[in-house]
Amino acid sequence: MSKPKIGIIVGTTRAGRFSEKPAAWIAEVAKARDDMDVEIVDLRDYPMPFFDEPASPAWAPSKNEVAQRWQKKIAELDGYIIVAAEYNHAPTAVLKNALDYAYNEWSNKPVAFVGYGGTGGARAVEQLRLIAVELQMAPTRTGVHIMWPVMVAVKDEGKNLADFDFLQQGAKDMLDQLSWWAHALKTARDADAQKKSQAA
Repeated sequence: MSKPKIGIIVGTTRAGRFSEKPAAWIAEVAKARDDMDVEIVDLRDYPMPFFDEPASPAWAPSKNEVAQRWQKKIAELDGYIIVAAEYNHAPTAVLKNALDYAYNEWSNKPVAFVGYGGTGGARAVEQLRLIAVELQMAPTRTGVHIMWPVMVAVKDEGKNLADFDFLQQGAKDMLDQLSWWAHALKTARDADAQKKSQAA
């Protein structure tokens, strides 16, 4: 079986965002492994309007061309790592909007989270796990949470996320779980696809 393809979704688009640093860091950690291929998927490259389709993509094709391109990219991937900022105890609006602009493309795939903020993005990540379940994804138990003092050290004091051993260990544990689920669910999806082709 080919290695699962994992998309690292950069969950903010504002100027001066911090999210590029954890996205690049977790990509490097994942690329050092031999059990997955990763790519960064930046929401800035998919400027979708606030959801205004006639129906959920679960029930009807999207008309917006950028949304269609987004759905195609999500469909190509076997799992996801979402880099999630926390705004007012919640995920960013642009990230929630992007999640809403796909449905079938997410189904039966794993997702893990790298959160950051005052509580390491933990409250945003908890909400994202509920959303992921509704989208028929399998969220990993372990996430990575980058607290505010670490962010300050990286932004203002020249530190790198790789300098923090507890983040490196957390990333390993999270990626171990993501890899297991990605391989298991890819095997199951491939088996389902084969059954459907044989029945056609």
